[in-house]
Amino acid sequence: MSGEVSITVCLCTHNRPHYAAACLDGLRRQSVGADGFEILVIDSAGAGAVPAQLAALVAGVVNARLLRVAQAGVSAARNLGAQAARGEYIAYIDDDAIPAPDWIACIRAAIAEHRPAVLAGRVLPLWERALPAWWPSGLRGVLSIIEWERGGEFRGAALPAGLVPCAANMTVHLPALREVGGFTAGLGRYGAALLSDEEVQFAWKLQACGHSVRYDPRPVVRHQIQAARMCPAWLLSRLYWQGASTVGTRRILRDPGSVWRELPRRLAVAVMLAPVALIPPRSERLIFLRWRFAYAAGFVRAAFGWRADRAARGRVSGRRVLVGS
Repeated sequence: MSGEVSITVCLCTHNRPHYAAACLDGLRRQSVGADGFEILVIDSAGAGAVPAQLAALVAGVVNARLLRVAQAGVSAARNLGAQAARGEYIAYIDDDAIPAPDWIACIRAAIAEHRPAVLAGRVLPLWERALPAWWPSGLRGVLSIIEWERGGEFRGAALPAGLVPCAANMTVHLPALREVGGFTAGLGRYGAALLSDEEVQFAWKLQACGHSVRYDPRPVVRHQIQAARMCPAWLLSRLYWQGASTVGTRRILRDPGSVWRELPRRLAVAVMLAPVALIPPRSERLIFLRWRFAYAAGFVRAAFGWRADRAARGRVSGRRVLVGS
């Protein structure tokens, strides 16, 4: 290992030990061997028997440690991992992602070549149920799928304009992470609430500070796409929260002007398509219009002051909070 970059893998999980078990099994099979990296499993406010189940899983992995954060939310879990990491880089992976056997080796190779502050890799689907025919072809990305096969700097000419990092497979230089204060607690998943984009605003903040934020197709994970997501109700909820997340991200990045410039268009879409909200959430009818309405509704509500992060936290704590899903 002489001269090789040291890596800590951070696996954040919330009440899904069966997925965490498959991810850990993939990490056990890494070609670099157990002494080539460390693993942190972060139990994000696991309930009931979950903490004991995770402890049993981690006990069987020689290079793994288990930590717990009582505060729900994936950003808090990722920040705890960053505080406890011993490596120079921290490689984040979702609990429902399974790394390729050469995942760590490919991360090391890409870092050695480019020394980025953020390195994102491919996230390929592992379907629990086939993608239904009604699913809009342009919305595979909302399932955290990245299939682009060429590398380059994000928001540069080599990559598609809409391609963004995904924390299911994202490695970060720890000094750079600490420089910008880690992940913002106001974004990211809270239990079943589909708030997102915490890794996007984090990456753009680093890029604005002059750091390299790079995509490389070599580090690959396979994302287990849950069968429960293959329904119109989940897709509409995902797009509603995405609209709100977009507003939150732009405000965190101190770009409120772009929110107000886009608001008239989103408001027009929400008003024009409002009748489709009468269609039952599980229906497949007019889904090509309904997802646009869902995104616009989340965007407009957040633009006018709705705090999506508070609503998400309220869901987790059991308080009665009105949301649009």
